[in-house]
Amino acid sequence: MRQGVYTVKLMQSVALYNGPEHALIVGNRACRMALSERGVSHLTVSKDVQMMKLAADKRSMRNPGVRTSSSWSPPLPTPPAEQLRAAAEIINSGSRVAVLAGQGALSARDEVTALADRLAAPVAKALLGKAVLPDDSPYTTGGIGDLGTAPSTWIMKNCDTVLILGSTMPWEEYYPTPGQARGVQVDLKPDRLGLRYPVEVGLTGDVKTTLSALLPLLTRKADRSFLSEAQRRMSEWNDLLDQVENTKRSPLRPQMVIRVLSDLLPDNAVISLDCGANTHFAARCLKLRAHQRLTGTGMLASMAPGLSYGIAASYAFPDRPSIVITGDGGFSMLMAELVTATSNKLPVKIILLKNNTLAEVKFEQEDIGNPEFGCELAPIDFVAFAKACGAEGYRCERPEDGSTQCRNSS
Repeated sequence: MRQGVYTVKLMQSVALYNGPEHALIVGNRACRMALSERGVSHLTVSKDVQMMKLAADKRSMRNPGVRTSSSWSPPLPTPPAEQLRAAAEIINSGSRVAVLAGQGALSARDEVTALADRLAAPVAKALLGKAVLPDDSPYTTGGIGDLGTAPSTWIMKNCDTVLILGSTMPWEEYYPTPGQARGVQVDLKPDRLGLRYPVEVGLTGDVKTTLSALLPLLTRKADRSFLSEAQRRMSEWNDLLDQVENTKRSPLRPQMVIRVLSDLLPDNAVISLDCGANTHFAARCLKLRAHQRLTGTGMLASMAPGLSYGIAASYAFPDRPSIVITGDGGFSMLMAELVTATSNKLPVKIILLKNNTLAEVKFEQEDIGNPEFGCELAPIDFVAFAKACGAEGYRCERPEDGSTQCRNSS
């Protein structure tokens, strides 16, 4: 049966760019829209057009001269001076300033570091902002929310001022209690200002350029006690993680697996997370270094994209190792994509945490007092599957099953 779908209308509700236009410029425009608006672009190219042959220098008769530039730079808006002064006044008046950094601050590591130092402000990181500061930075308290750390919760509940940078971290209970802290927020999209926490000043702009303009207006805080207490609590938290991660148990603790992986990762690794219990373990136990990058389903929280992200990372950064952390539930939904990786000779490394259950859903059902339902997974021999797809596969079940002892599945 031949299928005919009007793909323009199909994608209309989800795509920022959705035009069947001249092929010479369409890809360029679609990429520009996706990058600028941080959303989906969709190209419609019918089969008969794909079969046409045109010389590289022959233009369509319906395209007499429309062109786009071959280069693209992200928009870097800076808020007006009076708004920056209003934000600085609030921040300077605070004595316990906390920072929440999200993916919008990924390009602003130097500025966030300078800000944290000047304000003696500890920095909590949303999941997609995990690489804003390396995890060994003295200014970060690690993640926040259900995936976060106790010190990050503490700074949010004890600050008198909060500065939100490029984040819409969804767990509202982990923000300061409304009325407890004065708020300032920076985001490229104005509709996100005050979305999670009622801020007094919302700055529409790029985090990097906004902080560059804001920093000269901020006074260095002599009282460092808030940061010092956060650092003390973070040291205790790391000691607790060390204890958990290094406690040998069979079957393997996922925390130990992530810790060993973290220690072995190359400095330029790109890590892709799936969604599920594996995300919790990676968020807490993966210690990102300065030049490593991380991505995951932070905005949609949808299962299954871990391997697809890893494949995309291998194409986007061919000179960097691509590492995937996933669970058996998420991996099994798109496991055929392993053939995509092997057939294209992409050296993606997959760490699969297998417990034959949808653990994240199970935990959530327990938290709200519901009986477990629909969480059990049929066991799959993923090592055998990997071999069938042309990949290598190894199974580790015990702490002593090191890299030279992982047993090939028969």
